[in-house]
This record gives sequence, C-alpha cells and structure tokens, in this order.
Amino acid sequence: MPMDRDGETARSPVVLSIECLKGSSKADEWTRDMLQTGDIVEEIQIGSNSRSGGTTLCPPFKNGKSGVQKILQSSFKKKETSILVRVRRGSDEFAQLQGCIVPNESSGKKQYVLRSIGDPNYAVGFADRTESECFGLQASRSTRMVSALYRTKLQDGYVSYPWEKRMQEVLLIANSSCFLSILLLPKASDQVASRYNDLEDTLARANAWLNASRSSGVPIAFVNIQTESLLTKISGETASSTVNAGSLSDLSNLANASLYGFEDYHGIDIGVVRAVRLWYSPIGGEIPIEIKLEEDDSRLGFAISRTEEGFIYISSVIEGDENVPSTRSGISDLYKEAESASKLLVVSRVSNQKVLPWMVSSTGAVRCFDTVSLSQKLSLHRHAKVPVLIHVLLCDKALASQSGGSSRFEASSPTRLPLPPEVRLSRIPNENQILPLPPEVPDESSTMNEQSELRLQRDTAGEVSFRFHNFSLPNNWV
Repeated sequence: MPMDRDGETARSPVVLSIECLKGSSKADEWTRDMLQTGDIVEEIQIGSNSRSGGTTLCPPFKNGKSGVQKILQSSFKKKETSILVRVRRGSDEFAQLQGCIVPNESSGKKQYVLRSIGDPNYAVGFADRTESECFGLQASRSTRMVSALYRTKLQDGYVSYPWEKRMQEVLLIANSSCFLSILLLPKASDQVASRYNDLEDTLARANAWLNASRSSGVPIAFVNIQTESLLTKISGETASSTVNAGSLSDLSNLANASLYGFEDYHGIDIGVVRAVRLWYSPIGGEIPIEIKLEEDDSRLGFAISRTEEGFIYISSVIEGDENVPSTRSGISDLYKEAESASKLLVVSRVSNQKVLPWMVSSTGAVRCFDTVSLSQKLSLHRHAKVPVLIHVLLCDKALASQSGGSSRFEASSPTRLPLPPEVRLSRIPNENQILPLPPEVPDESSTMNEQSELRLQRDTAGEVSFRFHNFSLPNNWV
C-alpha cells in the first residue's frame, strides 16, 4: 500500500490547493464562481499588481503551504492585505477570489486566511495536496454539498430591544397590558387548608364566575383557561394523604388533583397547589374617558357599585343637567347606550390602574376593589380639580369609533340582566372534595330599588377579611 501511495505521488505532483474554512452567508461557495475545496492555485497576487510594487506568486510555490503562510504573515505586518487568488478546476475551468489577509482566529498558531471582499463570512485557506486528490475532491462536489446540508445547524443569537420606548409608544395604555385574567385558588376542604377540592371543582367555579358575570351584564368574552402550580409547605401527614409525585403508579391521579406532594433531596415535604387562571377580554375593548373638572363642580354626577363577581360599574347618572362632569365627558351617553343594550358600564381602570377582580381565595371570596376607597379617590380628584381618567369596557366594537372628541365618547352604558334562577345540585364528595356549605338566604327587605336588581354589596374589610357586608345605600354617588 505505501508503495502504491509512493507510486501515485510520483505520478501526481503535490500542488497548493484551496481549503474552504467558512461558508458564505448564502452558501455561494458551492457555485462555480467561488473558490471550492480542492481547487488548484494557479496564481496569488498580493497588494497591487506587480508593476506598482505588489507581489505575484506562481507555481511551483516554494515550501508549499508553509512558504505561502510566511509570505502572508509578512504582507499582513506591512499592512498589504489585499489579495487576488486565481485557481484551476479540472483542466479548463478557472475562478478567482478578491479578498483580504486576516489572522485565523480559530487557530492557536499564527495562521492567516483569506476573507472574501464581497462576503466577509466566506473564508478560505491553503493546503498541500496531490493533483489527483484535488481532482477527487472536485468530482465529489455534489456529495460534499449534500453532506454540508445535513451538517449545517441554525445558530441562535440575541438582539437588544427598546422595551421602555415600545411600552410607551405601542401600548394603548402606556406600560400596562390589555390582557385580563382572574386567578382562582382551589377551595380548601378544611379549616387548616391542608386539603383542597379537586381540579374539576375549581374549573367549575371559573366557569360559574364567567357565566354569572356575563349574565349580570358585564361585557366580557372567554379567551382561555390554564392551570398554575403554586408551591406551599405541607406536613408529613398531609403529604401522605395526597398524591406522591415520586410514585409512577400515582401519576394518573394527578390529572384531577388540586394538591399533590413530593419530597425533595433535602427530605422536605413540598406541596403543589394547582390553581386555575381564567383569561377573558372585553367584547368591545376598553375606551378611555377623561373627566375634566371646573371650579363650580360640586359632584361628578354618577354613582358606582360592584357586582357579586367583583366588577366596579357605573350604576346611576344624573339626568337633565348638562353641566355635570358625567354629562360633559360623555359618561351619561355611555350609560344610556349600555342600558339599552342590557349591559353594565364596567370601570376597568382608574388613572390607568386596573380595578378589576384579580383573585378568588381558597375560602371562595373574590378579591376585588373596594367601592368606598374608590369613591374617596374620585372625590379627591373633584376637590383638587385634577382631571379623572377612567377606562370602561364596551359591549360593541363599533361604539369605540363613535368618539366625538378627546374626552367625550358615545358608547354603550349598562343595564344589568338578572341572574338566572340558582340551580343547586347535590354532589357526592370524593377524597379531594367536600360538599360546600349552603349559602345564606338573602334578606328580601334589603332591596332598595323598585326594579328587580341585584342586591349591591360592599367590601369594607380591606386586607383583613374577604367577607362582604350589606350596605344600606344602593349607589355610591361621587
């Protein structure tokens, strides 16, 4: 075999050939116009042409690749980096590359490569090969092209993004999203919240909340629902009574479990509570209303209330007075439009802060905003003569395009639909669920309006409790 190799070497002289080191951005190295691995170097011209002091090298190249590398290093030190390489492919096909001499950053030694002027991503080097080896590489072009196709991987990267600028410019409300959701924690089955109703119960609560909100006149539509895993501490007894995620046989029980436990590598029992997040959106979108105040304004001219599901809405407006802020700003028109559409004029934001319900606790109470503090804030705006910016939910997208000015909008205002008769179904509890306590019977004498409206409720407990207390007045006027 060595003798055959020596004989082949004797018949095929060693030549200086091209080695493609890095492909072009468009894979143009496989075209006939670009240099390819295996091309035989016929001429190297460094700097300008030889007549004006440049260097021209022709075969045979003294010391082959190592001799050419020394010339490239010397030229780079003298800042003569322009280079033109002409190659031969086969016996009668020629190509050339106009490039520059650059250090090979991927090589530990002081090696130099040629980078294309037309495509800086494309780089080639030199190699010593026999002429027959070069012809073999040239003939295998198609095979090597397919091999390169399967070896090439997509590269990832990072790009800086002007978040602050975009959040100021492209959002309808600067620095605030238009995504609306509420998080429902599973109902605790005992006083110490060591066990919870199953996931199906939490999903049913989310469904009931959405349907009840829409039945009461809140103009929202379902978007999506998902489960969220929340970590909690559990005792060894609780962990033993829940699903053990470390057991493969128990994995099937996780599908409908609201609480499951596992033991980490420190030997600590960790519980995972599965909550449900309900995503919804306003049917007609949100619309801003700017309430401008004047010196003689003694009231804003509207009243706010809250539904059982936690939505703040405008429940009444003063009629027949064109000089009150509610009329000047267009709230009265919105109210009448919503009332005619049997919808509520829900307030979604005050001074760009969302005032929508955002959570249901493990006791079943809806976490929402207090109408007392909101009335106080609106009254302070009136006393300070600071304009009020509120957003309301529309029930019709076409109403948003009917705005007559920067602070006056003609849109729909709400009338509440009575809730359908409550249907109570007895449900046999399983190991993860108990029967809920029967609801308190409402006091029929507490109805304040002549219409058959829902009893208004008011949260006076703040952060201390989620219990709701009846309030003697049906509306909170501001």
